[in-house]
Amino acid sequence: MSAKIKLHRLGRKKREFFRIVVADEATAVGGKVVANLGYYDPLTKPPKIEINKEELKKWLSHGVQPTDAVRKLLKI
Repeated sequence: MSAKIKLHRLGRKKREFFRIVVADEATAVGGKVVANLGYYDPLTKPPKIEINKEELKKWLSHGVQPTDAVRKLLKI
């Protein structure tokens, strides 16, 4: 199983809310997750990003790579 750090979409239509999760690479956006690392709320001013840094470092040390969207959020 190769895993990725992805965005898991929640919320209703036009009121999206994302969790930052570790999931299998082949899993769909709303599929089964391995670990929950934090969340991203793009609708607040400014957008709110909350990430558990210890868990993130643990998963990155295991070789799990973030997707492009998550990589952009981590730079912020």
